[in-house]
Amino acid sequence: MIIRSALALLLLSSTAFAAPVLKREITVSGPIVTVGDMFDDAGLTAENPLFRAPKPGTSGLVQLADIRSATARIGIETFDAAGLDAVRVSRAATIVDQSTLAALINQDLANRGIITSGMSADTIFTTPVTPLSAEAIPQPASVVSLRYLPGTGAFSARFAIAGIEQPLDVSGNIEMMIEAPHLTGTFPAGAILSADDIAMRPIPLRFAESTGIARLEDLVGKALKRASRDGMVLKASDVSSPLTISKNDLVTIYFRQGPMTLTVKGQAVTGATIGAPVQVINLMSKRVISATAIAAGAVEVSNDPLTLAGL
Repeated sequence: MIIRSALALLLLSSTAFAAPVLKREITVSGPIVTVGDMFDDAGLTAENPLFRAPKPGTSGLVQLADIRSATARIGIETFDAAGLDAVRVSRAATIVDQSTLAALINQDLANRGIITSGMSADTIFTTPVTPLSAEAIPQPASVVSLRYLPGTGAFSARFAIAGIEQPLDVSGNIEMMIEAPHLTGTFPAGAILSADDIAMRPIPLRFAESTGIARLEDLVGKALKRASRDGMVLKASDVSSPLTISKNDLVTIYFRQGPMTLTVKGQAVTGATIGAPVQVINLMSKRVISATAIAAGAVEVSNDPLTLAGL
């Protein structure tokens, strides 16, 4: 029993104090290379720093002599070099480009309430921004300051880029955009629009302010006043309520007075929506009279003496 216990203790001791093993290649995300980055089986020393990592998006070779010098400073006297004379150290990076910066500008303007629902900003940089390699962290870039002039659209901004000491200064112009309804096809006059016939796409806000923006619910189910082409921006003035009765439609002319209802066949001379006036011809008397459209194929005349005489 004593022999077995001693053997178990010896095995545990050899495992606990196994020498760290050098890795051939490593990739780190932060600015410091630790013992745990550089070695397998680093044990309790894993979090100890060894040396600075290269810049984000770059790599370099660390010679074995430099590794021994760094480990000696923190008390690691021996390790398994695994036959290596150098280790390649790479640093992960996140690319920060113009689209990244434009998105940050958009978010900053939205936070200020300058960009509201249905709006966006089309950012044009005075000088193209060369993509930068930032630290591989959730937020590799942030806005330090942003100056925006609504009257001209000009802006200047400063960004902090993770892993790069110097701030990044940019300038340019911002075109505010707003969602507006566009036709998705070419349609003749009188076509009744459905939701599938309309797509919301961005247009410059300054253009929208001069022409007005129609709401989607004010367009669906309405009729085009004139033939319209694919991609046209729709305004409220481009549509009207669809005609309940069209010109030359056969209609029934109703006259009601108390419990009595009289009907006669007619034909529309003009078109009309429900509740609107319409001119119809009495097919029996051949006289044109004024009536009110009450449904598809049905009009009603008032009990005005002149109207009744026209019947």
